[in-house]
This record gives sequence, C-alpha cells and structure tokens, in this order.
Amino acid sequence: MPARVERTDPDGVDYGRVMQLTFVVTILAGAPLVAALSLVVALPTWSDRVLFAVRVGAVVWIVTALSIYAYERRRDG
Repeated sequence: MPARVERTDPDGVDYGRVMQLTFVVTILAGAPLVAALSLVVALPTWSDRVLFAVRVGAVVWIVTALSIYAYERRRDG
C-alpha cells in the first residue's frame, strides 16, 4: 500500500481546492438565493420549479467558480 499523502504543494493554482470551495460556497449561497428568488416568481408546476432552480443555480455556480479561481490565482502570486 502506498504511503498516505497528507499535504500537497501544487505549482500554481490548486484546482482541487477551487473545486471544493466552489461546491461548498455554491450550496451555502445558492440554496438561500434560489429559495428567496422563488418567492417572487410564479412557479405553478414542478417542472417550472426545477427549471428555475437549475437556471439560478447555474448562474450562482459559474459566478462562484470564476470568483474563487480568480481569488486563488491572485493569492498564488
């Protein structure tokens, strides 16, 4: 069995960290945002609700991912 790796020191941006932070921040920020925005939009059917959540979630995800990547790139050097 190979030795367990505890820490890494990547050259450049640590994409694993970017992906993990994007996942967590998208859930923490996206769920309340989708819930709040859904209060002001008529969503009569389940398919409307799902499409609304996917559309808003996609925007939240891309903005979050690009922001975290830019932050990590700036922080790297």
